[in-house]
Amino acid sequence: MNVKKCETKNFPGLRIKAARPEEMKFVMGLAEKEGWNPGIHDGECFYHADPEGFFIAELNGEPVGCVSAVSYNCLFGFVGLFIVKPEHRGKGIGSSLWSVAMARLEGQVMGLDGVLDQEPYYSKHGFHPYYRNMRFEGRGGETMPSGLLPLSDMPFEDILVYDSKAFSQLRPGFLAGWAGQEDSSAFASVKDGCLQGYGILRKCRSGYKVGPLFAEDISVAERLFLALRSTVPENESLFLDVPQPNKDAVMMANKHDMSVCFETIRMYRGKAPDIDLKKIFGVTTFELG
Repeated sequence: MNVKKCETKNFPGLRIKAARPEEMKFVMGLAEKEGWNPGIHDGECFYHADPEGFFIAELNGEPVGCVSAVSYNCLFGFVGLFIVKPEHRGKGIGSSLWSVAMARLEGQVMGLDGVLDQEPYYSKHGFHPYYRNMRFEGRGGETMPSGLLPLSDMPFEDILVYDSKAFSQLRPGFLAGWAGQEDSSAFASVKDGCLQGYGILRKCRSGYKVGPLFAEDISVAERLFLALRSTVPENESLFLDVPQPNKDAVMMANKHDMSVCFETIRMYRGKAPDIDLKKIFGVTTFELG
């Protein structure tokens, strides 16, 4: 569904419209005020994933909320950035945004990472919980391990295919911008010419986040993690989002003196994608999956 604008019959003055590129600043500003600490280039990178997948609610011309409904290959959709300004909550604006997102992804398997207290809302709309994600916080520093390559040295097709094993879909539009964004670091682990894992770190409003961190095993993941961590100043915060079922990933975070500061719940509507959580040592983003 290509939604350009949606005038709501039961809410005079409310309009839901597709976001323009320059309006992603508003979307990411709401995310920052919610304490989600987005990356400083997230808006631009997110938009390239699916330019028709971001929506803004305007009330009498004033932007008051947003939601994303990003589609990957018209098969799998991810809902995120579902925010209404606090002073406008409880008026039905969120319901209107939600309806547009659901219409846009109709017929596709849908996923989301929701804050825990919103699980009943998403369950009411057909989403089922599968596992929790845990955001760990630590500090930068460490020594750069040897034997890794800059991710830019790898053929993009190799990165794309490896990424799809942990994400379930090819996402070239998103990954091309995400891997090459400014204020970031990215490394790859290669054995016998084959990619064994890769990781990306980006600067955020506060500190830095790792994501994705995909690897064949904990040994590869830890070397990539340490490489990324070494690019962060010692006094800066470092964040890593870990699927709770991946016990090795949780163990790695604990080993490096990281502590849980936030949790989400991964939910799906429709058949959950067939992904190997043992390869996911760091979720790409809570907003886009």
